[in-house]
Amino acid sequence: MKEILRACAKINLLLDVTGKLPGGYHSVTMLMQSISLHDTVSVEATEAPGIEIRCNRPDLPTDRRNIAWKAAEAFEAACGPLPGGLRVGIEKRIPSSAGLGGGSADGAAVLEAMRRMLRPGMTDLALRRAAEGVGADLPFCLAGGLCLAQDIGGVLSPLPSLPADYIILLAKPDCAISTAEAYAAIDRRPLEHPDSARALYHAWRGEWNALFPLCANVFEQVIDLPVLDRIRRVMREHGALLAQMSGSGPTVFGIFEAGAETNALKCRQALAKYAETYHCGSVEKCFI
Repeated sequence: MKEILRACAKINLLLDVTGKLPGGYHSVTMLMQSISLHDTVSVEATEAPGIEIRCNRPDLPTDRRNIAWKAAEAFEAACGPLPGGLRVGIEKRIPSSAGLGGGSADGAAVLEAMRRMLRPGMTDLALRRAAEGVGADLPFCLAGGLCLAQDIGGVLSPLPSLPADYIILLAKPDCAISTAEAYAAIDRRPLEHPDSARALYHAWRGEWNALFPLCANVFEQVIDLPVLDRIRRVMREHGALLAQMSGSGPTVFGIFEAGAETNALKCRQALAKYAETYHCGSVEKCFI
């Protein structure tokens, strides 16, 4: 048995950290949208026991540190030991440590593939609960489209997806941001919280021009990197409807209206000196 899935990245149209829970996790409110930039994940059941991961990126771990490995173990914990082993192949296109959920997308693909092969009757809720213990973004990566994500990421409410004809430009500068350090910085200072209720109101109605001014990422209040300011400024100068960091960064995304290919191309050329860039669009599912 073998499954091959294209696992999509995500962007955060809104990201608010609303508190810290007793177990040490942070409570979040997020509007998350899956995008067409994707990894390809193959999952094959083997007779020999154990988990094997192969990846086209030699710098990425292929042992228990990999989220795909953790996802496979979480599936076993939820459903019982595998009858044999598992071979996972990951062809990376989503940049790593970028705030785009690439590792979570791979882990979600492993969970979905294992369900299809081994437990086809497993409910979406049961699969999301298994995913939640692996990482905050995994439950969303199983669903895709546009969702309101709450609690530690596992409480999902589906919303109308961002129109596919909008142009999404990603810019990832050559720097790294520690998610743990970003959350620690949030804990040390008061935040200006976005109006999540109004944002949700407009997102549910598909009123994108009203939504975009309400979008915000509170990590931008604690992460001070001049290159991010330059990228956002260049995107706005070229007509981006929204220019904002995704996740805990450092990738910045710009959303351009349908038909603005020329502006998006000029923006991408202007950003080449600052960052690695990607051109993509929204998708209604994580697995395409």
